[in-house]
This record gives sequence, C-alpha cells and structure tokens, in this order.
Amino acid sequence: MTEAAISGATHPILENDYASEWMGIEVLALTDGHATVRMTLRQEMLNGFGMAHGGMIFAFADTAFALACNPVNPGPADEGTITVAAGVDINFLKPAYRGQVITAVADRRSSAGRSGLYDIQVFAADAAQHQPDAGQPGELIAEFRGRSRTIPKK
Repeated sequence: MTEAAISGATHPILENDYASEWMGIEVLALTDGHATVRMTLRQEMLNGFGMAHGGMIFAFADTAFALACNPVNPGPADEGTITVAAGVDINFLKPAYRGQVITAVADRRSSAGRSGLYDIQVFAADAAQHQPDAGQPGELIAEFRGRSRTIPKK
C-alpha cells in the first residue's frame, strides 16, 4: 500500500487505510490536534446529479478527523489505545464537482480525559484556481463536527 506522506513522514493509521488510498487523499499538514488533507473529485465519486456524493465528502472529512485525533508519533502513553469517532454531524453547504480539488482542515476544539471535540471544514476549488498556500483553499462546501473517544486497542 502507498502511504500518505508529509515531508517524508507517514501517519500510522494510513498504513492499512485502503478507503483513503482509493480516494487519493494526500496529507498536507499534521500537528497535534490538526490535519489538512486534499483530494481531487473523480467521476466515480459523483452522485446521480453530477455532483460529489455526500458520502464521499463525509468519508474525506472523516479521514481528516481521524488524523487530527491520533498522534503522528505515538508515545508510551498512547500504547494500547486508539481514538475513534463517538459521533459526528455534517452540514453540506454547497455542491462540489468532478475535477475540483477539495481540502479538509481539521482542528481540535477541546479535549478532556478520553473525549475530544473537532471541527473540520471542507473547501472546494477548481484545479486551476487551487493555491493552498494562498490562504483559504477554495469555497466552503461542508462543516463536519466530530466527537472523539479514546478506547483500548484490540
């Protein structure tokens, strides 16, 4: 499997994440409690109306959420645990279309004990207009809020 890379590093949870690999997700930035990812919308990601299927936008935002919740370099305190979704909500604000580059920006808002709260914004831009270093990476198309829980690893 090809691992998503950032500056030569990989995130451990992507090693066997075949869904994220199929979607073509590229990791742009990772820090404690933050992740930025992007992908290009392909034909097989569209619904019958010719716009991005809501499930694709959800899965994309969910990957950013997972990356923000789990440490890039797990330490001794992280051994034996994983952080997963306890619940999520998504609001679709605008459609996105084939060929557009979508970017998800995930940020931790709160963390207490084994629980966390994360906001993920999803943006869309035409490939020719996509300039991630120029500030906001396109037009806001979805807001995803995730509630996390750290649980024992099986």
